[in-house]
Amino acid sequence: MRQALRGLTTRGRAFVAAGITASLCALLLGQKDLLRVGILLVALPVVAALVVGRTRLRLQVRRNLTPAQVPVGAQATVELALSNQGRMPAGLLLLEDRIPYVLGHRPRFVVDRVSPNWRRTVSYPVKSDVRGLFQVGPLMLTVADPFGLVETSRTFTRSQQLLVTPRVCRLPEIRLGADRAGSGENRPRAIASAGEEDATVREYRDGDDLRRVHWRSTARRGELMVRREEQPWQSRCSMFLDARTTSHHGHGPSSSLEWAVSAAASIGTDRIRRGYATTLLGGPTTLTAINHRTSAAVHQPLTPQQLLTECATVEEHKYAEISPLLTVDRHTQEPSLVIAIVGALSSDDITALNRWRTSQAIGVAVVLDAASWAVGAETTEKAARLTAAADATENELRRNGWRVARVRRGDHLPTVWSALGLRSGRIA
Repeated sequence: MRQALRGLTTRGRAFVAAGITASLCALLLGQKDLLRVGILLVALPVVAALVVGRTRLRLQVRRNLTPAQVPVGAQATVELALSNQGRMPAGLLLLEDRIPYVLGHRPRFVVDRVSPNWRRTVSYPVKSDVRGLFQVGPLMLTVADPFGLVETSRTFTRSQQLLVTPRVCRLPEIRLGADRAGSGENRPRAIASAGEEDATVREYRDGDDLRRVHWRSTARRGELMVRREEQPWQSRCSMFLDARTTSHHGHGPSSSLEWAVSAAASIGTDRIRRGYATTLLGGPTTLTAINHRTSAAVHQPLTPQQLLTECATVEEHKYAEISPLLTVDRHTQEPSLVIAIVGALSSDDITALNRWRTSQAIGVAVVLDAASWAVGAETTEKAARLTAAADATENELRRNGWRVARVRRGDHLPTVWSALGLRSGRIA
């Protein structure tokens, strides 16, 4: 009852105020008819509160989100199956499902009367032009009397998550020169110039079993060496996505960051489909994430689903340098292909990229000319400065042996990817 009285609407409070005023005036003026009117005005909200307070709904809600993962701009459907498991009927119900504003307006449904064993299914569409992981629900139920004098709200606890992934383009097959390892047990292993024996040993690390020490190589090299564990060779691809605020321009779906995220998702999906063990650093792997995850976990090869999930949740960050984000796990097999999707870089950033890329790996860089995404308010001088920085980044990476593609606003990723192929038979 107390909860119902606290749920008095503006109309209900107006009735109570008018009833009390009329009753006081009737007592002062000695008007019995006016007193009856005042008592009636006060009694109506109280009776409505009693009715609403005694409503014992056992409403069950089953939520079905189909599909639970959609690309940007695609539509999903939320279906709510409602049923009353109680024996008490109820009057007017207002159902409101809580969703983020990017998915559309909050859906509201009005139910006139709920009888025992009542069942109903309602549905509504959701669509987002922005990638991300969004919570759909919970459902809020409002019980009201027929006169709209009293309302009480109850919120269900269950909700679901909708994953909106970036657009993924199908890329043409090209020769990057890193396909030599392939995948599977029948692929050849790398043989060092000194013989197969050198290719099967490595430096001693803390925790290695001393029974695996290879004494002949230890004596020859002057440092403790151990035999490598036998593992099937598989091509590895390490990707870096530069998600720093200083590297991008524009806002919303048309920004340079969204182009870069879509490129990372497309290239990563293509590499995984071609048998590469693929990892992604930069955008989803911030310093906080690195501190809370082990190095092996950060460098664990991704499945296509994990890759899309990480790309969907990339956010801009304000780190000044990229070197802390380029963590290297020496316990994993070195990649045969490294791909960097970056904006304009400083000399320290380029040094960090060169250190991240091993001597045996093919380096591919997609350099975004952020000035082409600059909004109209940007000055010509600033745009020229950004373009000059992108030019310097492209030239410096080329001098360090990277294969570079320059990207401007409006460029299509499949075309950019084709330009990265070898000159001899660019499309495989």
